[in-house]
Amino acid sequence: MDRTAVNLGGVAIGSSVMNASGPRSAERGELYELCAVHTGPLVFKSCNAAGLAEPENLKNKGVEHFAAIARELGPRGKILVASVIGASDGELVSVARMLDRAGVNIIELNLADDYVQRALAPFASIERLGSVIRPVREATAAVLAVKLPQKGLSIEPRRMAELMKSLGVAILVCANDLPKDLDIDIASATVAGEPRALSQVHAFDREAAGMLDIVAVGGVNTGRDAYIAHLTGAKAIQVGSALIKEGAGALGRIDRELDALLAENGKRSVSEIIGAVRFSG
Repeated sequence: MDRTAVNLGGVAIGSSVMNASGPRSAERGELYELCAVHTGPLVFKSCNAAGLAEPENLKNKGVEHFAAIARELGPRGKILVASVIGASDGELVSVARMLDRAGVNIIELNLADDYVQRALAPFASIERLGSVIRPVREATAAVLAVKLPQKGLSIEPRRMAELMKSLGVAILVCANDLPKDLDIDIASATVAGEPRALSQVHAFDREAAGMLDIVAVGGVNTGRDAYIAHLTGAKAIQVGSALIKEGAGALGRIDRELDALLAENGKRSVSEIIGAVRFSG
């Protein structure tokens, strides 16, 4: 749907709605099913070099499994996002390099998971964060994204955004942790109350000031949820829970609902609403 198409990190994507890394994104059959039913990017489950049997949320068959799928799907024009984890700085680099050579469009460094945080402490300081990301950037040509943990960040959003820009990171994947009782009128893009950060997505969008594209992950089960995430600064949306509940068709449903809301509100493109939220106070 043309209305939901957008450029993410300079990559043209057919829909701003995509799957989150994890649900239904580990096996070849699952990934091909997602390709068959939706035009948005395809996000692989996070992988390391040799694979993991546990924890369950990171269970994967290793980087070569996903690199092989990338070599199959890339030539068919599918936009591919590879999510990378590792227990050492060197493993992050080697996994990212292999996926880059396999032809993925975007590499997502998953620094949010406890597995990576325990092993690497990437957010111990801004210097440490830079030392983790820089070698990956230098070793790869794909667009680079970094997934942030929802809680526990001591680095201020503005400083984080400036670091990412300086390192050549184009995308931040942030929590769509909006309050459940958010009072918002989507027709006017107005939230009740005084200006404030509404979510991690919103906080980083405000501080990045156009330096980075923000991807929202979590809390999107309907087109309205996606519309609000866009209003608060998300350039694209990753869907997880709805995929688990409904299967691959959830992506198309949310995309159609988002498209209908855009049309209802007189918007020709989702780009017209990104970051458009304002406050009544």
